[in-house]
Amino acid sequence: MIRRPAHAREQLTAALRRQGRLPWRLLRRLTGAGTVLAALALGLTPMGCYLSRAAYEEARILARRQPIQRLVVRDNTDPALRAKLALVLEARQFAIDSLHLKAGESFTTFSPLDRDTLVLVVSAAYRDRLARKTWWFPVVGRFPYKGFFDFAEAARTAGQLRAEGFDVVVGPSSAFSTLGWFNDPLVSTTVKADSVTLVNTVLHELLHTTFFAKGQVSFNESFATFVGGRGAEHFFRARGDSALLSRARDDWHDDRLLGAFWERTANEIDSVFAARRDSARDARIAARDTVYARARVRLVDSVGPQLRTYPAGWVRRVPLDNAVLMSRRVYAERLDRFDSVYAAAGGDIRLAIQRVIAMHRDSVASARR
Repeated sequence: MIRRPAHAREQLTAALRRQGRLPWRLLRRLTGAGTVLAALALGLTPMGCYLSRAAYEEARILARRQPIQRLVVRDNTDPALRAKLALVLEARQFAIDSLHLKAGESFTTFSPLDRDTLVLVVSAAYRDRLARKTWWFPVVGRFPYKGFFDFAEAARTAGQLRAEGFDVVVGPSSAFSTLGWFNDPLVSTTVKADSVTLVNTVLHELLHTTFFAKGQVSFNESFATFVGGRGAEHFFRARGDSALLSRARDDWHDDRLLGAFWERTANEIDSVFAARRDSARDARIAARDTVYARARVRLVDSVGPQLRTYPAGWVRRVPLDNAVLMSRRVYAERLDRFDSVYAAAGGDIRLAIQRVIAMHRDSVASARR
């Protein structure tokens, strides 16, 4: 499940004003000069243009917000939309009460969009080694993907990366989190999902709002995958909905099964690259392509028959290269590790979340000593 990111927030400061030491005329001049310089930076640098577009699109989304509670009780709300919005409010409250996630005002509003796709996400990887192309963003650090509201720019970026010799994958995202910087609304592209996916998405994104380890995207996304998957099971069990509980279990089963497939394939590719560290680039790529051919057979013959929620033929159609492998692993890295904490917690999802966060913080503190 791909969900992902916007990296823009207004930078406001009142430090000079609080000091009270500068005449207002001078302060206005300094502020004006800063504004001009910031505008020039935003307009003249690629990152500035990217952030400006992200900020503009975020502003449009926020401007269209309508309170979900009001839409649920309004007579002229489409019945199908009303049911989905009510489900979101229920899932949000479950996240707060049962999982102790921090929701703020996220998912209390709804923003209709005028398009079917929220953002296009571009990911890239080096072809001759298991390493991702990353992009640096102010404050939040490096990310192995980049979300584009400008779809033409996404296509240009993907084309440029392929020309530079990268494996590239481009895919749509129906939701994203601003990591608690804004009160994220529910958008119409997210509402189109089935009920299990919708609940999973709400829990996934609220985990990001609750805890986000800077610069550790795979951990963050895989942790959120676990919370969304296992959390959806608990939600529908508490709701007494056996049919959707079964679907949530099937979703998590497939997440873990494919996570193990991507993990094994990554280890095999990494071993091939390690064994051919001094080989020419073309030889390294040819060797990894042989591994991917074997992985395809395993995916079709062994993994495919066990999948419960994927459409027939998916295992034959999904591309296999470094970009696909690493982008998939971002959301499914060592899911068994999170499940082991869950099992040790006696199947208590709230306690498992607390323990994972505590263990991560302890490991970071130990690394700093």
